[in-house]
Amino acid sequence: MTMEQLASDLLRRKGLRSTAQRRAVLTALQGHPHSTAADLETRIGTDRAEAGGLSRQGLYNVLEDLTKAQLVRCIEPAGSPARYELRVGDNHHHLVCRRCGLIEDVDCTVGVAPCLTPDEDRGFAVDEAEITWWGLCAQCLRATAQE
Repeated sequence: MTMEQLASDLLRRKGLRSTAQRRAVLTALQGHPHSTAADLETRIGTDRAEAGGLSRQGLYNVLEDLTKAQLVRCIEPAGSPARYELRVGDNHHHLVCRRCGLIEDVDCTVGVAPCLTPDEDRGFAVDEAEITWWGLCAQCLRATAQE
């Protein structure tokens, strides 16, 4: 089954119409986690006609629809544009390099959401914890040691 067929099936299972624009965005995210809208626009740009003439505003609308349908997860690391990934529903977390901006996924150590429990929930039914660890990736750490 092609990625386009998989995308079409995913969209239908979530009750969304399988449009060329939505399929193009899901396909562009395949293998490219933590993509910005600009990254996606560039990746789709060469296939814009096949993507149903997807405009920049159309791209943001599609990303919003896919995020609401929980087909895509949006993360917003401080100082970075929103980033999108296909890995959803597993409450994983992220490592972010302060120097180069590399983002890596980190699995939840507890295994079930949420990975952390607040001291006081103040009446909330907590179902997710979002954690970002900041530091230097291995490559930047080596570069810093050589400076």
